[in-house]
Amino acid sequence: MSIPTEPIGSIPRPSTLQAALAAHAEGRTSDAELAALQDRATAETLTRLEDLGCTVLVDGEQSKPSFVTYPIAGLTTLAADGAVIPFADGHSRQLPVLTAGPFRYQTHADTYLLAAREHTSRPVKQAVIAPSALSLLYPGNGIDGYSREQFLADLADEAEADIRRCLDAGAHSVQLDFTEGRLSLKLDPSGGVLDDFVALNNEVLGRFGDEERAKLGVHTCPGGDHDSTHSLDVDYAGLLPKLFQLKAGNFYVQLASEPDPERVLRIIADQLRPGIRVFVGVTNPIGTTAETPEEVRDRVLLAARYLPVGQLGTCDDCGFAPFADDTSTSRDLAFAKIEARVRGTAMAAAELGV
Repeated sequence: MSIPTEPIGSIPRPSTLQAALAAHAEGRTSDAELAALQDRATAETLTRLEDLGCTVLVDGEQSKPSFVTYPIAGLTTLAADGAVIPFADGHSRQLPVLTAGPFRYQTHADTYLLAAREHTSRPVKQAVIAPSALSLLYPGNGIDGYSREQFLADLADEAEADIRRCLDAGAHSVQLDFTEGRLSLKLDPSGGVLDDFVALNNEVLGRFGDEERAKLGVHTCPGGDHDSTHSLDVDYAGLLPKLFQLKAGNFYVQLASEPDPERVLRIIADQLRPGIRVFVGVTNPIGTTAETPEEVRDRVLLAARYLPVGQLGTCDDCGFAPFADDTSTSRDLAFAKIEARVRGTAMAAAELGV
C-alpha cells in the first residue's frame, strides 16, 4: 500500500495556446487550428505528468474554456448578465444566465477524456462541474414556460449523464468541482444555499451504485483565479460537516493554503466515515514559489497524525488555471509544484512504512 496522489485538474496553457485563444476570440484563428494546438498541449501535458512519475493523469483542461462553463459553450439561450463571483483582489468573474429551456449540455466531459486517452495508457482522471454550480444559471425572476423545478430536473439528468459517460469511457475517477460550496457561505451565512447545493448534488450522486461512487469524488477549495481566491476567509467549520454528507467515495480538500491546517484536519477527522478517502492539498497553486518535497512530506506526515493512512491521499489545493485566460502561474512553476507533491508524498509514505 502507498499513499495515492492526484492532480486536481487545470494546468496553465502553453504560451502558443494562449496566443491562439486570443486570436480565435478575434476571428484570426480557425476552429481547426485552435483544436490542433489544444490537442498538442494536451499530449504535452500528459507526457510531462508521466515524466514526473504521476500514476494518475489529467489533461490539464487544455481544451476547456473554463472548469465551469465547458457544458454550455455554444449554448444560444444565454445572456451575459448572470451571477457575479468577486475575488479578494477586486477582480470578478461573471456567469451567464439562462433565457429559455430546456437546458441541455452542449459538451460532455467524456470528449476531453477520450481525447486524452489517445495520448497515454496510464489512468486518467476526469473533472466535471458539479450541478450545484450550474444551478446558478437560472435567473432569479424565472423563465416563462420553464420553471426552476423543471430546470433542476433537467440539470440533474444532464449532470448524471456527464458523470456516467466518463465512467463508461474508462475514467480512473470522476471529480465534481464544488468550489461554490465554500463561496455559498459567504453569500448566505445561514447555510440555506449550501443545503440546497448539497441536496442537488446528492440527487445526482445518489443515482450511482456503491462501486461507482467509489470512483466519484468531490473537490472543495476557496477558488483560485489570477492568484486570488473568492472565499478563503470563510470558516471551513461551516462547510466541512455538510461537504462530507455528499454521497461520494473521495474528497479533495484544499489545505496547503489554510492558515491553520491542524484545525481543519481535526474537523475532517470528526467527519470521517468508513469507506471514503480524503485527498488533502499539499501544494498551493497560487503560491509564487514551488514547495520542496520536504515541505510536502511534512504536510503529509501532519495529516497522518489525524487521518488513518489507509484513508489518506494528497492533491494540489485546486487547479492551476481553472479559467483558460489565467496566466498568473507559469506552466513550469505548476509542474515544479506537481513534482514536489509526487516526490514529497512518496517520502512521507516511506517514512510511514506504507
